[in-house]
Amino acid sequence: MEVVSSSHSCLAFHQTPTSARRSLGTGLGPRHTKLARPRKNSVLCVGRASNPGDSGKLNVSRSFGVSDVDAALQGISKKVGQIEKVAIPGLPEGPDSSQISTGLWEWKPKLTVYYEKSGTKNSKAPAVLFLPGFGVGTFHFEKQLMDLGRDYKVWTMDFLGQGMSLPCEDPAPKAMAGEEDEESYWGFGHDSQPWADELVYSVDLWRDQVQHFIEEVIGEPVYIVGNSLGGFVALYLAASSPHLVKGVTLLNATPFWGFLPNPARSPRLSKIFPWAGTFPLPSVVRKLTETVWQKISDPRSIQKILRQVYADHSTNVDKVFSRIIETTEHPAAAASFASIMFAPMGQISFQEALSRCQKQDIPISLMYGKEDPWVTPYWGIRVKQQVPEAPYYEISPAGHCPHDEVPEVINYLLRGWLKNVESEGSVDLPFLEDSSFEEHGVSRELEFVRTGSKKSVSVRLFGSQISLWNQLSSFLKRHASSIRVVSR
Repeated sequence: MEVVSSSHSCLAFHQTPTSARRSLGTGLGPRHTKLARPRKNSVLCVGRASNPGDSGKLNVSRSFGVSDVDAALQGISKKVGQIEKVAIPGLPEGPDSSQISTGLWEWKPKLTVYYEKSGTKNSKAPAVLFLPGFGVGTFHFEKQLMDLGRDYKVWTMDFLGQGMSLPCEDPAPKAMAGEEDEESYWGFGHDSQPWADELVYSVDLWRDQVQHFIEEVIGEPVYIVGNSLGGFVALYLAASSPHLVKGVTLLNATPFWGFLPNPARSPRLSKIFPWAGTFPLPSVVRKLTETVWQKISDPRSIQKILRQVYADHSTNVDKVFSRIIETTEHPAAAASFASIMFAPMGQISFQEALSRCQKQDIPISLMYGKEDPWVTPYWGIRVKQQVPEAPYYEISPAGHCPHDEVPEVINYLLRGWLKNVESEGSVDLPFLEDSSFEEHGVSRELEFVRTGSKKSVSVRLFGSQISLWNQLSSFLKRHASSIRVVSR
């Protein structure tokens, strides 16, 4: 494990102006443009080495040069009826997989971020940062680090207040030992520690965390891939700091976060609420937190949630389950959960972030599990309507966490999208080798081998002709056969 200090900072980022980008013709629809960026060899990122052993050494990184489409990306296809079946690689195993290393980054006093990385030897390849959803962490992207780390520099981290980025000290300790006998919960005292005076586990905090992590640890602009909450944060950061983000992929991204008004955006309204996630927890909130936490941290509740969000119940979630349980047993977990639930909304909404990214020409791609019970296909289609140039892949069967449920498919699509953007549009997006699919879309059956058995997953790439009404009609027709009318 390496330990990184925040003093190792990136000196400068040089971003080519938006006006220098040009259109390369058609893509997913009449208005789609394939972004063409100036030759990346002219874009330099100069920063100090993040490894303490190399402290003081300057690194100059150049962007990745994309070669021709390789055989693995193209796959082997054959037509079955009207749907083409494509064979894609499975996950690498043993020595074929990329090695994962871990690190701790002290962003601020007492606020240490746990992260994992892979493929850092790929010095000329693009950097890709994965951001997890609420309640999970770096372990949720192990299958991406092991696979994509063979071709790219891949990073992931735990958000502060979650996973292994929970505090190592009590932010609001009790005045006396054994006070109020509240088991071993942290944050339930009467006064906060100086380092936790203004601490709130909010989406604004996580946006700032990711921004400084890119600047001080990764040291170059990145592609960000975010699932659920991580998708919201990815889009939020891209809208706020476009010079740090080369593109965003949303994996069933939550389209909203937080309930209380943001004090910067609504100062008067925010004053109505006496508590907004700071430490210590008020006495009323402590009692509520105890009651709620005991229920949601129960292993049976966690198992039930995992069965909801994973569409294919044959997926092995033992490791995910055990890591979630491990997090809930941390003494800071309950108070951190309360802080997250009562934290204010971000300064801009999901829709506003989308609009800003669109104006900044930040490439966006959408990869959504169709059977997600929380972020249903409706939300992915809304994003597609707002950003029609963004490719939208709908995967079935797959739920809220497609990257863990069908990592073979997500990794395949991500490789294709990254090569499309890095090649300035000269490499086609997956499934778009035929321009006739641009308006009405195309479906594929992707086949791969997992643990000795062949699996098949349906993937639909939506075209530019898309409407919520058509999707609703299609949904009702598909489920009409399951509706039984009983007349009396």
